[in-house]
Amino acid sequence: MFALKPTTSLLSKSILPKASLLAARSLSSTPIVARNVMPRTDAKPSNMAPFKFSPENLKRAEELLKKYPDDYKRGATIPLLDIAQRQHGWCSVPVMNAVAEFLEIPPIRVYEVATFYTMFHREPRGKYLLQVCGTTPCKVCGSDEIFNTIKKELGINVGETTKDGMFTLIEVECAGACCNAPVMSINDDYYEDLSPSSVKKILKQLRKGVVPKRGSQTRHSCEPKTGLTALTSEPTGPRCRSDL
Repeated sequence: MFALKPTTSLLSKSILPKASLLAARSLSSTPIVARNVMPRTDAKPSNMAPFKFSPENLKRAEELLKKYPDDYKRGATIPLLDIAQRQHGWCSVPVMNAVAEFLEIPPIRVYEVATFYTMFHREPRGKYLLQVCGTTPCKVCGSDEIFNTIKKELGINVGETTKDGMFTLIEVECAGACCNAPVMSINDDYYEDLSPSSVKKILKQLRKGVVPKRGSQTRHSCEPKTGLTALTSEPTGPRCRSDL
């Protein structure tokens, strides 16, 4: 008969040295630092300034809440955070607490939402938030030139705000308008088919308080630059409905 010898884990003895095991274990607790994301600064006085909905926004919030059953009021967290952020400019701790109090839910439930979605800002932003797309289609179409133009014109880098509080520049990943690359959103509006000269013009107009031309800066919508290649004549039918 063969005597069985005590064995040790092949993983710990034969495959991975002890140092590697320690490194592997540490992966589960290593914080992930996202690019261009500003650090949390909850202790700043500006993050603790009192907040309450304005009478107008409180009325909007109450009307919004009527769309949700009593047991699912928390479903209004995102639209309420949006209303609060538009009023305050960003999502401070008191802003999130006010939303939680309005919905009668634990504040942590609001924190989870506000820190997950990039549409909610955990740091003060400028009056105009410039979100330039840096994904592959925009990059091959010249987004680097757009970044460099903005940096030079405003004197800031990605993730920074101008001293006068007018502009904040950040990089985003896929604005969803690849056929009109390069693309930049400013607050709620898209500006497409950008060039260094059109970016300078847009920034100049914003400084003057003028709303720049939205959408493509060089063509109608997202039609081909060389003109239509399909649907160039009236469809011949058959039609599914007489009113079409």
